[in-house]
Amino acid sequence: MAASMVDKCMKTYNYVFNPSLLKGQVAFITGGGSGICFTIAEVLMRHQCSTVIASRKLERVQQAAEELSRGTGQKCLPIQMDVRKPKEVVAGVQRAMQEFGKIDILVNGAAGNFLCPASAMSFNAFKTVLDIDTIGTFNATKAVFEEYMKDNGGVIINISATLAYKATVLQTHASAAKAAIDSMTRSLAVEWGPLGIRVVGIAPGPIGDTEGMRKLAGPLTESIPQHIPLRRLGTKQDVADCAVFLSSPAASYITGDIVVVDGGSWMTSPNNINQRLAGLKSQL
Repeated sequence: MAASMVDKCMKTYNYVFNPSLLKGQVAFITGGGSGICFTIAEVLMRHQCSTVIASRKLERVQQAAEELSRGTGQKCLPIQMDVRKPKEVVAGVQRAMQEFGKIDILVNGAAGNFLCPASAMSFNAFKTVLDIDTIGTFNATKAVFEEYMKDNGGVIINISATLAYKATVLQTHASAAKAAIDSMTRSLAVEWGPLGIRVVGIAPGPIGDTEGMRKLAGPLTESIPQHIPLRRLGTKQDVADCAVFLSSPAASYITGDIVVVDGGSWMTSPNNINQRLAGLKSQL
């Protein structure tokens, strides 16, 4: 794998919370080998949380784990796992339990997305996104629940999106997947609250320096901040700090809610089909 494809830890990090806030806890993070979820793993680890990062690509997740451990001084266990395959998910969770004996925090971040008009989308393309995002979220959640949380409680954080808050063009597949995840978040929060399990969501908006922005916005990226009330792209640290808060005792009375981390973008971003199609064609 080329070095440029391996995410790097931040050179500096300004703590908002107590650095020992999550000391002794263990987080299981799907999609943790890259992007936003890599930084979520890093920031949780900077607060003295051990992590498990799971991804389909073994080499990527191994290199990511080495980088995370080197950058934070905390333990990170890499696991090769396809969230669409229940047997692999259960095996991965059991491996984490063997290593750490518990899973206090689950972050469901594995996802797939691309721009495509619904009229041009294949049956399989639509199904694939639902399989990774929605089915994958349930698979990991169910496995962690059965192996640990049903008897011990914990926090489940589902990474969502704001796509379904309005009719987002070229995103029928991802909008459906994330809307289902939000519904699952609320339903499980109600069912599992009596067991001491909090289930919450984070819905990031346009986050800079991510593969998602490069794929979904391309040349339009530079113009996006002018449509955001806070006038900037989000950072991966913005999302990761939110994950720390939701994992912490400060959020102990929050469940079933989806926290939007987007600078107000979904309320003001343009959603013109012709403009988006023109942007998509320019990337081809």
